[in-house]
Amino acid sequence: MLKLRRMPIGAMLIEEGAVTQDQLDIALAEQQRARDGRRIGEILVSLRFLSETNLLQTLARQLECDLVDLNASPPDEAALAIVPSEFAMRHHLVPLSQSDNILTVAMADPLDILAADDLRLLTGLDVRPVLAAATDIRRVCEQSYMSRIIQDVQEAERAVEDEDSLDVADLQKMAREELVIQMVNLIINQAIQDRASDIHIEPFERELRVRYRVDGVLHEVNAPPRRYHPALVSRIKILSDLNIAERRLPQDGRMKIRAAGRQIDLRVSTVPTIYGEGVVMRILDKQTAMLGLTELGMPRDMFHQFRRLIEEPHGIILVTGPTGSGKTTTLYAALSEIYSVQKKIITVEDPVEYQLNGVNQIQVQPQIGLTFANGLRSIVRQDPDVVMVGEIRDHETAEIAIQAALTGHLVFSTLHTNDAAGAVSRLLDMGAEPYLVASSLIGVVAQRLVRLICSRCKAPYVEKPEAMREVGIENADLPNGMLTRGEGCPECRGLGFRGRSGIYEMLTVDETIRSMITRREPAGVVKQYAQQSQSMRTMLQDGRQKAIQGETTIQEVLRVCQREEFSI
Repeated sequence: MLKLRRMPIGAMLIEEGAVTQDQLDIALAEQQRARDGRRIGEILVSLRFLSETNLLQTLARQLECDLVDLNASPPDEAALAIVPSEFAMRHHLVPLSQSDNILTVAMADPLDILAADDLRLLTGLDVRPVLAAATDIRRVCEQSYMSRIIQDVQEAERAVEDEDSLDVADLQKMAREELVIQMVNLIINQAIQDRASDIHIEPFERELRVRYRVDGVLHEVNAPPRRYHPALVSRIKILSDLNIAERRLPQDGRMKIRAAGRQIDLRVSTVPTIYGEGVVMRILDKQTAMLGLTELGMPRDMFHQFRRLIEEPHGIILVTGPTGSGKTTTLYAALSEIYSVQKKIITVEDPVEYQLNGVNQIQVQPQIGLTFANGLRSIVRQDPDVVMVGEIRDHETAEIAIQAALTGHLVFSTLHTNDAAGAVSRLLDMGAEPYLVASSLIGVVAQRLVRLICSRCKAPYVEKPEAMREVGIENADLPNGMLTRGEGCPECRGLGFRGRSGIYEMLTVDETIRSMITRREPAGVVKQYAQQSQSMRTMLQDGRQKAIQGETTIQEVLRVCQREEFSI
């Protein structure tokens, strides 16, 4: 049994000269502020006051246990066979070797007594924990178990050559095979561990491709052999309550799983392709997706401005941007901010992705006539204070939303436009009367999502002058003449990015803009006025400021912003 030495880790690090007292005080203050369960060592590493290697060496001395480098000491196949992949990934451990009645296990937290006890009951062996880097454990765990499953598959006697010849009984039997269950579980668990938002399973002529969308970008991962594609799809269909016999038409379903100690919903979509059914699973993890208003990444002045808008008693507030730009997250954060028992909040969405406490949420079902327009028309008669419409798609929905705002309701919704001023033109193009739009619209937020530089491998560098000119950055804007980028590390899988944040622009409707809307002034004229008279910061300008502050890169800003915005 491991025992802690009396000296706390912070004091040990100071004694060894690894950190200073001031750095420790900053980390302790951050730990108190964040209250996210992170230990002081993790925070010191994230603040770049301490390297992960130095932290692990000190932790090993404090815990009086061995420190292992998983790159130099890979796990034994026999040890991997003892511990199921789901258990290892859930408890963040890797079985390394077995000697007599002792199982040596690499753990990120060797003091996790519950995990050790569960493993002892599972295997019937005594557990000897050793310390290893959390990032190495996750990587080795994923690679080792997927490689082992693929090896088992390759050794399997039965191979499927012709998918069309399989009947329902064959598919049901294959979907319940232990090997197939393990493959599906591992694909999903690995995606959750990697913070993926979507899982793509794509069949091609000679291979099966599995990709995860992490921070908005797709990355390929290890995939099972092509011949197991029908079994994987059938397993996913059974879990999603879909028809496994129907392989010619698209289908949509949903499943619930428990992973990492919490319930996670997956929205499943299948489509027929020339080489079999493609599957996309959207991971709906409330813990990672539900952000507070302060966590959206809005600049301070815009944050206060937006907060004032959402506290208005009536009017329409629109959030615009392309699919996947975080519009729903912003709306959910706003609703959570203004919720109280004195207010009735009703939403109509397609689909309802996350359940909000205290909010009445309606799922659009066009097949039975429950559209956005019909749903909105009904909920206005439910005596709401605040209404959220997932998207304004047509003239009818726009008209009802405007009438709801004019009759004393606060209405939130989204539009697909390139910038904030473009929302006005879109409403008018839908046939809404200019004087009604001018009377009801109170504010528009446009947004995009940019990847954040990984805090573990962040480093300064000198950017090319032409790239800096493209977003309007001058050398005088930079404190040391250098920008920041991620060099790539195991924590970010060598990408240099980890996590995302929004870049925003906000248009507030004042009397001048109301007059411009009534006169049907072009969106460009409205935007120019807002920049000159309201000091509106555009998305490009917000992204530029985040690049200067070392939060993201110029290339990320250019990736999500349209080229015509650069001249503004």
